[in-house]
Amino acid sequence: MGRLSRAAWLYMAVVVLAAAVMLSHVLVRYLHWELTLGPPQILAVLVILFLICDSTPTALTSHQSAWSPSSSATLAAVVLLGPAGAALVGATSVFSLRRSGLRERAFNGAMYALSAFAAGEAYLALHGRVGVPGQDWFPAIILPFAVAAAVHVVVNHGLLWGMLLLLPPSGAGRRQGQLGVHLPLLLVADLGYATLGLLIAALWALVGAFAPVLVLIPLFVARWAMGQFAAQEAAYSATMAALCQAVETKDFYTRGHSERVSAGSALLAREIGMGAERVAAIRYAGMLHDVGKLGVPTKVLQKTGPLTEEELAAIQLHPMRGLEIVRQIGFLTEALDGIMHHHERVDGKGYPMGLAGDEIPEFARVIAVADAFDSMTSTRSYRGARQVDEALAELGICAGTQFDPVLVGAFIAAIRREGWEYQPARLPAGFPAPAAQDHDDPTAPLRVVESH
Repeated sequence: MGRLSRAAWLYMAVVVLAAAVMLSHVLVRYLHWELTLGPPQILAVLVILFLICDSTPTALTSHQSAWSPSSSATLAAVVLLGPAGAALVGATSVFSLRRSGLRERAFNGAMYALSAFAAGEAYLALHGRVGVPGQDWFPAIILPFAVAAAVHVVVNHGLLWGMLLLLPPSGAGRRQGQLGVHLPLLLVADLGYATLGLLIAALWALVGAFAPVLVLIPLFVARWAMGQFAAQEAAYSATMAALCQAVETKDFYTRGHSERVSAGSALLAREIGMGAERVAAIRYAGMLHDVGKLGVPTKVLQKTGPLTEEELAAIQLHPMRGLEIVRQIGFLTEALDGIMHHHERVDGKGYPMGLAGDEIPEFARVIAVADAFDSMTSTRSYRGARQVDEALAELGICAGTQFDPVLVGAFIAAIRREGWEYQPARLPAGFPAPAAQDHDDPTAPLRVVESH
């Protein structure tokens, strides 16, 4: 979790204390014979199942932290043992074999215990029956179980998001982004795992303790398949990172530019209310927006004097070359428009198509703002970096001519709220002198540039 704020510590303490009070109440009632926890062998088997699942999480995508199918065990416990037994099963997350510190273990155990207990109470409230199901239990318990599964997912995700919102921005933003992009997939996965919990409970009457084994086999096969999908996405990401690195070896002073444009584009996309999937897509577009420079001769990019007409044409074709390079990467979809048109201007004086206003795809208009801002706040061989406030003022001046004024306003608001940090590049000893100007710099100055 990294370094925690006081608010985060307080939140964690409240969640852990609530779980401790609930579990203490359960144990006191059990010791006073006011409560039964079901057959101990069922509890033991479900604890083992939970720990196996919780200790072997699998990422559903390459940009998402590993996710555990342990809700199948806690939801099975809801039916077989009731709320108290389910809470005890969830609390054993503190003994998970994941590599995590004491505070993470305490919070996870509390989170799982509370979500399992809430699910169990919802199940009972809708007259769900507790124990090993018989044939006469169905279909009556399906609705109570479905509600219990939904409550489990909502409480679990709600407690997790509460913590994420209180983490420091450097850690929280990344983690929120990972979860936010794939939130629908995670919710569906959790509900699917919950369904397996009902299957375990239903099979228990037939095969007893072997029920989890019968469920684990297809579960881990499915998780293996999801892992293959995540590995494929990771391979795509590595390919894109390699493309960016290849571009930036042509000019040391633009090193890191693609990553910063990617981050700035995503910041602006979130500010204007783009959905999580589009934010993820625009991150890719920002990262790859200059990949077409691979098709431009290095001597042209680093030329110290004025460009000839042929050289200028080669520069202005780089968005189209970029599209040709990455168009076969299937999941980029809308990102391709951003790569193709990020040098268009709202007054129609941009390239490569001379589009104007709303003719320019939204992704391209977003990237154009982030691209210019990073260029202004970066050190180049022929000028120093501008201050953030100065760069924002320049964007405002050029709104309506070079940039979409609505997007400029949103970007200024986002930067002033969240800030922008950048360490200027430093040339290593013996590195060849770069060009006297960057012919692709859209800010030289903005008000008179013809967008080389």
